[in-house]
Amino acid sequence: MTVAMRAVPLVGGPVELRGALDLETTPAGVMPRRLPAWTKEQYQDPSVYGVTVMPSGVRLVFRTDARELEFEVLTSTGQLDTDPQPRPTGMLELLVDGALADRRQAPVGNVVRMAGPGAVQRVIPGEPGTVRFGGLPAGMKDVELWLPQQTPTELVALRADGEVLAPSPDGRRRWVHHGSSISHCIEADGPTGTWPVVAAALGGVEVINLSQAGNEMLDPYVARTIRDMPADLISLKVGINIVGLAAFRLRTFGPAVHGFLDTIREGHPDAPLLLMSPVSCPALEESPGPTKIGPDGKITALGDPADVAGGALSLTVVRAELARIVAARQARDPHLHHLDGRELLGPDEVADLADGLHPTAAAYRRMGKRFAAHAFAKDGPFR
Repeated sequence: MTVAMRAVPLVGGPVELRGALDLETTPAGVMPRRLPAWTKEQYQDPSVYGVTVMPSGVRLVFRTDARELEFEVLTSTGQLDTDPQPRPTGMLELLVDGALADRRQAPVGNVVRMAGPGAVQRVIPGEPGTVRFGGLPAGMKDVELWLPQQTPTELVALRADGEVLAPSPDGRRRWVHHGSSISHCIEADGPTGTWPVVAAALGGVEVINLSQAGNEMLDPYVARTIRDMPADLISLKVGINIVGLAAFRLRTFGPAVHGFLDTIREGHPDAPLLLMSPVSCPALEESPGPTKIGPDGKITALGDPADVAGGALSLTVVRAELARIVAARQARDPHLHHLDGRELLGPDEVADLADGLHPTAAAYRRMGKRFAAHAFAKDGPFR
């Protein structure tokens, strides 16, 4: 006997949307966004909005006895005029009782065409697509449906052939992380392959990933967001975008880091807070930004290494300054910790940076395991 599929409310019903701090209503449905609505008036760069609607770490969570689920979405993916196909939309991944049960390619919806990076965009409207997950185990089970970390995804409909209930409380601690593209993990092989999700699974915690590709800039609105949200554990990965865009000099960088930490501590005075420096990036170790992509497809620094003596920032300078700041604050903030990012991916592993900057999917998984081994160890900062 075939059981009819029934629509499940995506808003105001039993399904919890985790990892997003805002839901925008669209003509098709709702769009998860990883920063609160009030932050939109505090930046002008459209890239900030673009990366906050890329749902890295965003998932639907519920309990169900359904054997089949249908998920209807409208994605938006880019395509350069010189490319024959749109960029890959990424994966929708289904976890059942904490284990990966199935994964499906997200359907192509809207396509954003452009002549090149930063050029005028032309949207070619698409239609929502439906992904079906069948053959689920019988009985009531915990289900998580993870969205592709690199592709804005409007939620249109969820249908099930069984009962759908709110998730049961699991008592896990909430870990809030903020970083750059190297924490956003666009290049990961799926949403559960990003290093923060890998680390969270190993550490038995619930992760909220506020990382923004290209936009980890010590923005005050991000600090206030973290200050005002529930958090048991907090980590910040600081420096690569700041050096890559030559956004600060040494004179302004230190006070900005202090201000960011001060704001977070207003809301979370005693939470373990781990401040991490960048992973290895050969082009920027001794040279300041800005950067460009060279003929070999790898990042190259445009700044003059001689300018470092006058206050320009290289990764070497940033790492030393972050270590100094943590050491200076620890006497009055014993819950503040430091981690050199090269412990996650070091100079002997730069072959895993395909473009000289971003790790491969395998390297992201390795980074997640290393972070968990450090942070969740018996004597680690997140113990």
